[in-house]
Parts: sequence; C-alpha cells; structure tokens
Amino acid sequence: MGGGGFGDEPENPLLEKYLLALAEKKNPRICFVGTASGDSESYIQKFYSAFTALGGIPSHIALTQTPPANLDNFLEAQDLIYVGGGNTANLIRIWKDTAFDIAVKKAYRNGLILTGLSAGMICWFEEGTTDSFGDLRAMNCLGILKGSASPHFDSEVERRPKLIELIRNDKISGGIALDDGVGALYLNENLKECVSSHRGLKAYHFADKTADESSVLVNYLGA
Repeated sequence: MGGGGFGDEPENPLLEKYLLALAEKKNPRICFVGTASGDSESYIQKFYSAFTALGGIPSHIALTQTPPANLDNFLEAQDLIYVGGGNTANLIRIWKDTAFDIAVKKAYRNGLILTGLSAGMICWFEEGTTDSFGDLRAMNCLGILKGSASPHFDSEVERRPKLIELIRNDKISGGIALDDGVGALYLNENLKECVSSHRGLKAYHFADKTADESSVLVNYLGA
C-alpha cells in the first residue's frame, strides 16, 4: 500500500478489511512489525485498535526492543504480517541484524501473507525510492518482488520526477508506483489487482530504462 490505512484514516477501514479477507478465515491472526517507526507505541496501539475492531487477532513484533526468541515459530503462527511505515533504511538494517529478513522469507514460502504501507510496501521489492537518507534516492530492499516500488505518489509531488530521473539514469529499475490509499496485490510474485480506499486514486507502472508511464486499473473497494 502506498500510504493511508489505519494510521492516517481510522474512519476508513476498507484496506484493512481487504487485507483480512485475503486470509480466508473468520478471525485471521495478523502481526504488526513497526521496525521502521522504531516500534512506536502509539502506532502499535492504533494497529491493535483497528484490527481488533475488524475481527482480527492482532499481535506485534518489536525488533528494536525484545524480539521473540524463535522468529520461525512466531511467524508460523500468523496468517498475515503488516509492516508499518517509517525509515526503510533502518528497517532493512535491523531486519538483517536480527535475521528477520531470513525468517520472513521462509514464512512467505510457507504461505504467510506479507503486507504493509510506505516502508512496509517497498521493503518487499528489489528496490525502492526512499527519503530515509534525507533526499529521495534508490535503495536495495529484500527482493521478494521484482523491480522497484514507490509510495505516496499523489501526496509527495517530488516522487514522480525523481523516480523518472533515477530510472532514466539507470539508478533504479522500473516498477510500480502507488497513491496513498492504493494497494497492489501480488500472487506468486505476479501483480493480480490494484485496489483503493477512495475513488479516483491511481497506480502506475514505469518501464525499465525509458521510464515510460502507464496506468494500472484500480478497483475502488467501496463500490
């Protein structure tokens, strides 16, 4: 997801309902990973409030504090993990330091649904555009999904020209860009559909080398 969600729009739970439905269970177990925000307590509490109200069974992992003793077992007990926004560079560094990157890739191969927004969106791709270092630039991520990802495409006006510049200068591969409130669903690493929590929001694909832009169909979840 490019942005939005329970942290910014608690009164609009369309994306959260969509996520829980992916598990195809009455009360899905969903775990919040707030590494990118330094495991912000207020962010964690918002997560619990949002997903408890929707019938999920929430939990969280605080990798900057005391992570579970056995990450594999903890993740195996979840249906989804939800990675929050914040500093993507810190997220990747801490995940590698704690071997969470290895554990989450293993859990994904065993059927765990991976989701998140902003930093929690781009972390799954090979590359992403991030302001973790101050200015917008490209960074390497986990590489579960091919290509690059760019969030906040409608709310941060510098995102589009910077992404185009990076692609054309061969600093980043082509990929997907999402407005806040838009989610992209990948099944077996292939894009299946894009959805939104508001009408009129957009998703885009940018080609390698040329940065040629094309729109991706977005289905409004409130329809």
